[in-house]
Order: sequence, then C-alpha cells, then structure tokens
Amino acid sequence: MAAAALRPRVAALGRRLGPSGARAALEDAPRMDRKAMWKRRVSKAKVLRELCVLPSDAFLAKGSANLDKLKDLCNEGKENPSALFQLYTQAVLDITYFEENQLVDEDFPEESALPKLKELISVLSEPEDLVRECSIKEPLNILGAELLECLYWRKGALLYMYCHTAKERSEWVQENIATFKKCLHDGVQYLMKMLSFRCPLQLDEDISLQDKDTARLLSEGIFSDTHLLAMMYSGEMCYWGLKHCGEGKQESLESMDPVSNSDPGSRSQSISLDFQETGRNMLTKYVAVCEGPLKGQGWNTTTAKQMLHYFVKSHN
Repeated sequence: MAAAALRPRVAALGRRLGPSGARAALEDAPRMDRKAMWKRRVSKAKVLRELCVLPSDAFLAKGSANLDKLKDLCNEGKENPSALFQLYTQAVLDITYFEENQLVDEDFPEESALPKLKELISVLSEPEDLVRECSIKEPLNILGAELLECLYWRKGALLYMYCHTAKERSEWVQENIATFKKCLHDGVQYLMKMLSFRCPLQLDEDISLQDKDTARLLSEGIFSDTHLLAMMYSGEMCYWGLKHCGEGKQESLESMDPVSNSDPGSRSQSISLDFQETGRNMLTKYVAVCEGPLKGQGWNTTTAKQMLHYFVKSHN
C-alpha cells in the first residue's frame, strides 16, 4: 500500500528535476564563482538554510539520488513503509530547497512569486498527506519529530522571507492586504507547529544536567538554533501583522496548506491568531533566553525589544 501511494508522488517529484525543472535551472544559471554565489545566498536567505550549510545544488544532487533509491525500493516492494516515507520526505526537502533559493535570489518576483510559493508549500505538505492517505492518523509516529520540524520550519521560514520582501512593497500590501495577512497568519502557525513536536524537558530530581544553561534551554523547548530562530521569526511576523493589518484576532483565514484545510485537527489550530498576544509571548521568551542561558553567544535582542515595546504601546 505504501509503495502504491508513493509511486505517483515520486514521479511528480521527478518531474521537478526534468527538462524544465530544477536541474535545467541550475544548468542555465550564470557561471559565477560557486563560493561567491553561496556567500551571497547565505547572507540574503539565511532563514532558508539547513543545519549544515551547503550550496543548494548539493541538496539537489542529494534529492535526486534519494529519488532514484526510492524508485528502486518501490519496485522491490520490500522496504519498511516508515523508511520509505522518511526517504521521500528527505527527497522533498532537498529538491524544494533549490527552488526556494531561486525565489529568494530573484527577490520574490511580484507577479509570479505567490503561485510558486503556494506550489512549494503544497509539495512540502505532501509527506503528511501521504501518511494520512495510508490511514495512519499520527504522522509523528512515522516521520519522526525531526523531519516534521524541518517541513514546518521550511514552510514558515519561506513565508517569513516572502513577507519580509513583500512588506517593502507598500502599494502591493495596500492592494493585497488580505493575502498579506494570510501569509503572515500561516507563517506564524507553521513555526508554532514546528515548535510543538518535541515536549520541553521536565527537570526533576531524577534528571541531572551539569550544564544549567543547557537544562534551561531544553526546559524551554529549545533544542537547536532553529527553534530559537522560529520564535524570533514568528514574533516578527506578528509585529508586521499588527503594524500593517491592524489589531485583533485573525479569524477563519483559509490556509495555503492542503493538510491544514483537510485535517480536522489542524483546522482547529488555525481558526484564529492574535498577533499581539502571540508576538509578545514569542519575543519575550526569545529575549529571556538570549539574555539568560545564551548571553554572550552572539544573539542580538535589540530588534526584538523594539518590537516588544511596540506591542506594549499598541496594547495601551
């Protein structure tokens, strides 16, 4: 059943590497120095990077190799379904990573960025959709927390970067305020979901950690730099929402994510979002951690404090 459900998705993912897909785009790209190109990309699209920083074409090659392996395993029909789903998810993450960086390098073209954005979010939602299609109610049990965190991080970070660019286009924001609000809403929801997959460590007498700073981070649910960045980005998007879209809860916004729209559990979590309350909570936690256990580690809180001041001022 798993192999049968996977085959059309593997074929669709393969078409993204076809004659007009990512491989062709890579081959047609200007022949500039690889190191210089990557430095430019990292400085411009830091939020889209993986934990290991590699040129996006390296991820493309890795995704292509995983896709070939998947085709063989599906034809054999012997592999454990969980392993198949995880390999497919990794291929999705690797292949879409290249396409995401293309969008960022092009500064999210005003006329074509939004459809491409929706398309990428749909592809990044496919692994969960696939698991549920195979009558598995809880994707966490099959894909694991780390892969699910990556999927939601990538969706949230992509929307963060898009909104970061779009907010500078004041005329576009005024004419498309509902779309802008929906992008902010979905981006925050994805990042909050990303932060929810692993439970914070409950410290008690049975748990002894010599490093008290590490213990506090784990008790706050911060297991990596990416978790901390998710707090900052979600707080910043809430700030943009309050500043550009006004106060109050953002109610009943149709998500870009087909999983959120089709799954009752997800739908109940995305009915409303209070930009002010959510942003204040996220940024307060971010500042406390950066000035507490991570003090002196290079995390800047100046912008976060300025936004917190805005939240307090707008509330009063």
